[in-house]
Amino acid sequence: MSATPAATRFPAEWEPHGATWLAYPHLATDWPGKLTAARLAFVEFVRKLVEHETVRLLVRTDAEAKRAQSTLRRGGVNLDDLDFRFCATDRSWLRDSGPTLVRSNDRLNAVCWQFDGWNRYSNWTADARVGRFIADAIGVPVVEPRIGQDPVRMEGGAIDTNGTGTILTTEQSLLSRKRRGLDRTPAQREFEAVFEQHLGCVNTLWLGRGISGDDTSGHVDTVARFVRQRTVVAIVEPDPRDDNHAPLRDNLRRLREMCDETNRPLEVAELPMPQALYYDGYRLPATYANFYIANGCVLVPTYNDPNDRVALRILSEIFPDREVCGLHSVDLVLGLGGLHCLAQPEPLVDPP
Repeated sequence: MSATPAATRFPAEWEPHGATWLAYPHLATDWPGKLTAARLAFVEFVRKLVEHETVRLLVRTDAEAKRAQSTLRRGGVNLDDLDFRFCATDRSWLRDSGPTLVRSNDRLNAVCWQFDGWNRYSNWTADARVGRFIADAIGVPVVEPRIGQDPVRMEGGAIDTNGTGTILTTEQSLLSRKRRGLDRTPAQREFEAVFEQHLGCVNTLWLGRGISGDDTSGHVDTVARFVRQRTVVAIVEPDPRDDNHAPLRDNLRRLREMCDETNRPLEVAELPMPQALYYDGYRLPATYANFYIANGCVLVPTYNDPNDRVALRILSEIFPDREVCGLHSVDLVLGLGGLHCLAQPEPLVDPP
C-alpha cells in the first residue's frame, strides 16, 4: 500500500476541532410524542460540547432561533458560546447530511456526498443542500465525488477514519443492491478509488452489517469506531438469540484479521450492547458506538442500562486524557439516531 497523499487527509475525530456543527431538532414525526424530551437531550449535548469547543447551530427561522435560545438558556447553556446560522433542514442528523471536511494542504475541503434521505424518506431535499451551505459558511471549496457520471450517494456516518489513511465502513451501507445497483466487488473498488482520491485514504476496511433497527442501512458508527491509529472499538452481543449476535460476531472476526495502512494489525477493544430497546414494537438502534469525540471530552450515549457503566469504563481507559461523560439517550434514539449522528466536526485548519 502507498502512503497517504500529503495533499489531502481525512482527520480522525480525536484531532483538534475548530467547531462542531449541529442542527436544532424540529421534526415532530421523528420523535412521536417525545420531541420536547429529545430537545432536552440535545440541549445537554450542547451544554457539554460548549465547555470544550465552539458549537455552530443551524436553525431554520428567526422564530425557531428564539425558541431554541429559550430552551438552551433554561438548560444552562451560555448563548454567547453558540454561533447560530440560518439554514433550512429536514432533519437534525448532520453527520449524514453535512459535508465530510478534510484537510488539503493549508485549507479545508468540503466533500459533499449526494444525500438522498438514506433512500428511505421523501423529505430530504433541504438536507441535500446543507453540505454546500456549511462549505460556503466557512469559506472552503466544495468537492462532489462521482463514480463515472453519477454522484456518490452515501452519508458521513457510513465511514470512519484513523486519520492516517484508513477508512472503516460496511458492505451493507455502501454495497446494498437496493441502494447502489452495483455488483459487490466492482463497487468496492469504485468506492475505494473515491476514498483515495477525495479523502486521501488508501486503505478501506469492509465490515459486514450494522445493527437491527438502524434505518441508515448499516452505518459503521453504530458498530465500530477508530479510537487510535491502530485501535478500533467494536460492539459485541454475546446472546446467540439476539438478532445482532451473528453480524457483530462476523464484524469482530473481520477486524481481528485487518491491518492499518502500514500493514500493521489492528488492536480491537470490545464494547457491549445495551439491552434491546423498543418503541411500538420496533427495535431502536441503541448502541454505545455512537459516541462523539470532541476537544477534551468523549460524549457517550447511555440508556438506563447496567452496561452503561461498562461502556463508560472501557472508553475512559482508552481516553485517559479526556473527560468521558455519559448522556442519557433513550429519548434521542427514538429518532433512530444518536450523539455521533447529530454532530459534524469542523477540523482545525492549523492544529497545534
